[in-house]
Amino acid sequence: MSTVIRGLREALVLFLIAVAVIASAVGIWVGVSGGDFTHRVGVAFMVVGAVTGMTGDLTLSRIGMLDARSAFGLPPEREDGGGGRVLTGAGVFLFVAVPLIAVGALLIT
Repeated sequence: MSTVIRGLREALVLFLIAVAVIASAVGIWVGVSGGDFTHRVGVAFMVVGAVTGMTGDLTLSRIGMLDARSAFGLPPEREDGGGGRVLTGAGVFLFVAVPLIAVGALLIT
């Protein structure tokens, strides 16, 4: 049970960090060029959610090394959960990327 709580806490922290970065970046963007804050925040939420969903577990960076590792007879890299992370790529997608995209879609409409 404590692993579930730690994973949800990690997802909440990642989500809140993304919200803070998005809000400050869009605030600067609107301050410099003007325009509608809400629509731009919605678009930024959806873009950051999509990027986070695709790159949340470092799969894209490992794909580039598959040919080199196989040429030397090495197996594909495994994600060993190092660095104190609890969430896997699926967890980052479900609990961080999907809520970011959903909030962005709600803000655009």
